[in-house]
Amino acid sequence: MVGVVKDPLYLEHDPGDYHPESPDRLRHIYSMLPSIDGDGVLYVTPRMATHQEVALIHDASYVERIARTEGCTASLDPDTSTSPRTYEAALLAAGGCLSLADSILSGVVQSGFALIRPPGHHAERSRAMGFCIFNNIAIAARYLQATHGLSKVLIVDFDLHHGNGTQHSFYSDPSVLYFSTHQFPYYPGTGWYEETGQGDGAGYTVNVPLPYGMNDDDYLFVFREVLLPVADLFQPDMVLVSAGFDTYRDDPLGGMSITEGGYSAMTEVLLGIARKWCRSMLLFVLEGGYDAAGLARSVKAVITTMKGNPAFEYVRKGEPCPGVVEVVTNVKRVLGPFRGKL
Repeated sequence: MVGVVKDPLYLEHDPGDYHPESPDRLRHIYSMLPSIDGDGVLYVTPRMATHQEVALIHDASYVERIARTEGCTASLDPDTSTSPRTYEAALLAAGGCLSLADSILSGVVQSGFALIRPPGHHAERSRAMGFCIFNNIAIAARYLQATHGLSKVLIVDFDLHHGNGTQHSFYSDPSVLYFSTHQFPYYPGTGWYEETGQGDGAGYTVNVPLPYGMNDDDYLFVFREVLLPVADLFQPDMVLVSAGFDTYRDDPLGGMSITEGGYSAMTEVLLGIARKWCRSMLLFVLEGGYDAAGLARSVKAVITTMKGNPAFEYVRKGEPCPGVVEVVTNVKRVLGPFRGKL
C-alpha cells in the first residue's frame, strides 16, 4: 500500500507571475494521479504542523515571523515570497509529511509520497531561501525521532540543487545521515566533497557534486557505488527522500538528463534499501521540478514503482561517463576515513 498526500491548499501558495515554483506544478501532478490504478494507493489526509513541531528544526522566532505573513504578501529573500495563504500552506506541507510518516509507522501504508508545496530543503534554521519556507523533510526526520523513537534516519536528496538547509540541520548529528547528489557548481553553492559533517556528525554527510549532463546510467552508478554501501554501513530505521525532479531531461532550470525510467530505477534502489533495513518504510517528499508535464510523469514513475508495477522502463544507454567515475572516486577517497565510524 502506497500513501499519497495531496490537498488543494497547496495550490494557494502563489509566489507570483512567471515564478518557476508555480501552483501549476502540482496541478499537473494532481491531474495525472487518476491515471494511476487506485488499487494499492491510499490518500492520506494532511494536517497542519504545530509551531512546536516546526521548531524541531527552525528557531521559534522565525516560525513566528512567517506566521505574521498570514493574509499578506511579503518578500523573504530574492527568490522566495509569501502570498496570503502561504503560511497555512507551509504548515500543511510540513504537517502532510508528518501525517504520512504516522501512516507509515502505524503500518497503514508501507511507503508514500507527500505531493506538497512550498518545497523545503533550502530552508535554514532562521531563513527562507530558494523557494523554501519550512524544511519539510528535516522536520519529518526530527519528528520521527522525537515522536516514534527512531534512532537513525537516512535522507536521500536527488534534487538538482544541494539541500543546504537539510545538511546544516544535521551537520553535527550522527543520527541522521544526509546523502545528496546535485549539479555543481550551481545554486546554492554548497555541497562539495569535503563537506562531510563536523564533531560527532563527521562522516554522516555525503555529498556527490556532479558535473552538467549526467544521465540515468550516471546516477545509478552513484547510487550503486556510494549510496548502497553507505546505507549498509548506516543501517537506517527509515528512509526519507527529497525528490526534486529538476534533474529531468527537459527541465528549464537544470542541466541533467534523467528520464522517467531513470527515476523508476532510482526508486527501485531506494526500495531495496528500505526493504533491507527498515521494513520497506520509505517516504518521498516533493522538492523541485519545473517542467510541469515531465514532473507529473516523473512522479508517476516513482509512485507506480512503489506500487510494484512501474509505468516506465529504464533502458541502459551505456557505461557511466568518465566524469561521474572521477566524482565517485573522489567521494570514496573523502569518505574513506569514516568507514569504521559509520
